[in-house]
Amino acid sequence: MSTKLTSDLDQAPFKRGKVKDIYDLGNGRLLFLFTDRISAYDIVLPTEIPRKGEVLCKLAAFWFDHLKVPNHMVEMTGKNRMMVRQLKMIPVECVVRGYLYGSLYDRLLKGEVKLPVEPVMAQKLPQPTFDPTTKSDVKDEPITMEQILDEGWLSTDQLEELRAKSLSIYRTISERAEGAGFILADLKLEFGFDEEENIILADSIGPDEFRLWPKERYRPGQVQESYDKQPVRDWLSRIGYKKTLDKARSEGQPVPSPPKLPADLVQEISKRYILAYERLTGHKL
Repeated sequence: MSTKLTSDLDQAPFKRGKVKDIYDLGNGRLLFLFTDRISAYDIVLPTEIPRKGEVLCKLAAFWFDHLKVPNHMVEMTGKNRMMVRQLKMIPVECVVRGYLYGSLYDRLLKGEVKLPVEPVMAQKLPQPTFDPTTKSDVKDEPITMEQILDEGWLSTDQLEELRAKSLSIYRTISERAEGAGFILADLKLEFGFDEEENIILADSIGPDEFRLWPKERYRPGQVQESYDKQPVRDWLSRIGYKKTLDKARSEGQPVPSPPKLPADLVQEISKRYILAYERLTGHKL
């Protein structure tokens, strides 16, 4: 790493995200430092996952190269560091869902969304669905395409381009995942505008941004084995933390302190992130 980049890391981050620290390098360049932090339900947990940052950085670099779509990556500058172009970020999380799971399943049960399927957990949807959310440091919320237009965040043509790009990228990654023995259940993407107002793929693409299920163990109607951070969410639900968190948020109360993750879960998550990277890319970490 150059002396300039090293000195930048000695300074406070330009922005500290849930799992990334971002440094302003000047001249329209940012440095992403992918940490080993992990978040769930929009809460940063107090336990780190060994090698998670390295997996996310290297897998993001792989996808930016493999997808062959305009993106913000300039170069990797270390095993968990990436230099990127600074963009005007679009305040929308572009979620594509291929299976009925997670919050989409919950919203269907509550009658908050309508889909042409029976409420069977983890069933494949008739076709991938664009299901955007707001982009928030507190809690992302579902948003309709009509609401995005009403907010004035995008024009009709820009929103359609965003939707089409998201669905296309989902299909490409899904095909790669299937060849590696996985099912890509869903995917979250972020985009921004460059100086010419072109829509550019940004952020990262890895087990923090998608659900990945082993094909041989897939069974509709039940909780799926996941090679991503879903086991962390499941554990937080089992011990009652998610229920406590949801109650506090609904009542406008302070967020309860998150628990430390058990050592065996930490080791398992680290192992699954590494295995996902190696099978998806064909490279050893």
